[in-house]
Amino acid sequence: MKSYDRGILSRYDLQKTSNKLVYGLMLLVIAAMVCSMLYPILVTLLNSFKSNVEVNSFPPHFIPQTWQADTYSKGWNYIQLPLFFRNTMIIFGGNMFITVLVLGLASFSLSRLNIPYNRAINFFFLAALFIPPTTYIIPNFVNLKDLGLLNTFQAFWLPAGANAFFLLLLKNFFDGISHELFEAGRIDGASDFRLFVSIAIPLSVPIFSTLAIFVFSTAWNDWFWPSLVMHTDQKRPLATAIYNYVINVRRLDTNVKFAMLTMVMLPPIAVFLIFQRFIIRGLHMGGVKG
Repeated sequence: MKSYDRGILSRYDLQKTSNKLVYGLMLLVIAAMVCSMLYPILVTLLNSFKSNVEVNSFPPHFIPQTWQADTYSKGWNYIQLPLFFRNTMIIFGGNMFITVLVLGLASFSLSRLNIPYNRAINFFFLAALFIPPTTYIIPNFVNLKDLGLLNTFQAFWLPAGANAFFLLLLKNFFDGISHELFEAGRIDGASDFRLFVSIAIPLSVPIFSTLAIFVFSTAWNDWFWPSLVMHTDQKRPLATAIYNYVINVRRLDTNVKFAMLTMVMLPPIAVFLIFQRFIIRGLHMGGVKG
């Protein structure tokens, strides 16, 4: 007898007319959502192959009438994309290092060490999730200015160590690791830091992979905070450079703008498609104990 995977609706449920209608409506909604998400990506991609006249023509053509690929070479040479890409990766690398070191140690301490007022500290970080991020932009800016860290990469790395969501996600993951593993390490004479490095981190690759995707997405897409703390092209990340030299520029051909936006858009899409399984797995492991 052939076996079937049991989902929300079985093949017997779909024999009912009402269930078929609801199921068909769900498929239409999902299809509409997929089209709404893919449409701007396809428009950006296809417009990058059009001539400047065709991009600005009305009515617009979805498919290019004449394909032009030289827009990518023009866009690549228009600004120093490798420099801004390097700055973005430096920001990502520093943020990820701080996340693993500071938030990893803090969440491990809350999970596995006997810290006084542990529940109160957890409640404090949980309450911090309800504070709008816009409310502490100015205090962060003033603190970094007083420390003399404006126009440095440390202006990104230091705030990365104060992410309450990442901390709670890591803590919930560490709570799910077997307590006997750490007790065996203590019997062998390992210190708490050694337990973190030798046991916690190797077992936490899925959750750290998930956080790496989130950190990469933030470093790649954020332009507002870099525009406040970075004042020279030598330190600006890619998103801020695109906003300053592509979006706000009127003399640049529109098709070249779309080519540059396509070049900037494809890497995070590729990263997500390659590592998407880590997102669901990491969030599941971080949110469920046992």
